Amino acid sequence: MKTYNFEQLHLWQLAHEFVLEVYSLSKSFPKEELFGITSQLKRAAMSIPANIAEGYRKTGAKDKLRFYNIAYGSAGECRYYIFLIKDLEYIKIETFQTLINKIDSISKLLNAYSNGIIKNTT
Repeated sequence: MKTYNFEQLHLWQLAHEFVLEVYSLSKSFPKEELFGITSQLKRAAMSIPANIAEGYRKTGAKDKLRFYNIAYGSAGECRYYIFLIKDLEYIKIETFQTLINKIDSISKLLNAYSNGIIKNTT
């Protein structure tokens, strides 16, 4: 299906939903974490849909892949932070599992999208 803006991408929609969940969830983190895990997790989460949006607008495959690779790296960073907030007992195991499933889905879609670009340029 042809898309005309990044908001139409299922991948971007999932990543955006993830950011909204992170923002909502981080409100319950301890105040002393404001400049620690709270800030880091939000930054990494925001980086995913932001880089998808920026990559979408790039015209060359190499440029697109660079931004999707940055988003993929940020997804990996988020995955670690999700484990950390679970181990610090800032979230319940059910929330942990939901977040891990979402970030894994986003990572898989990013990988598939990038592989599609590679396949279409070779």
